[in-house]
Amino acid sequence: MWPNSEETIELLKHAEGGNAEAVGRLLNRHRESVRQMIQYRLDRAIARRVDASDVVQDVLLEASQRFEKYLADPKLPFHLWLRQIAKDSLIDMHRRHKVAQRRSVDREQPLFAPQFSDQSSFDLAAQLKDPELTPAAATIRKELGVRFLTALDELYDEDREIVMMRHVELLENAEVAQILEISPPAAGMRYLRALRKLRSVLGENFS
Repeated sequence: MWPNSEETIELLKHAEGGNAEAVGRLLNRHRESVRQMIQYRLDRAIARRVDASDVVQDVLLEASQRFEKYLADPKLPFHLWLRQIAKDSLIDMHRRHKVAQRRSVDREQPLFAPQFSDQSSFDLAAQLKDPELTPAAATIRKELGVRFLTALDELYDEDREIVMMRHVELLENAEVAQILEISPPAAGMRYLRALRKLRSVLGENFS
């Protein structure tokens, strides 16, 4: 989901030399990835009131303001640094909305988050797609996709998050370990435990 690192590294080199255009290109090429990351995590009730694109704009603006500090001490790869800004922004926004509008927001929760209503837009569904499927088989696959999303929603937050990082954001185990600030073996074990829980919720017949 995140742009390839080679072009990112090249743009970072130009940005370090004071090239403002490179900074803009760097942020813009990550815009869609940030949007997807935010859209998949917006609270289902808040998503009815807040446009993910507006959140993305705020994240990119903050990133541009903090960019020089990042260049001075890049503790994370650029995309993980940008992802962390987005995650912190989501946490703050959810906290504000939940506190300020708890009663009205909680009464309006739909069955699924709006971003999951279009199965074709959900990257996890790529594992369920097959261009050679018959219409009947495609319908079955779509039903399985809905079951998958429902099961994912039943996981604890930390389990759901690591599945999302690995299968939606397509992050490597080492990157997940950096985000969670744990060792790669520990991240791998946490991921396997989350998968076992997901399979348990789905049942043996899911395939």
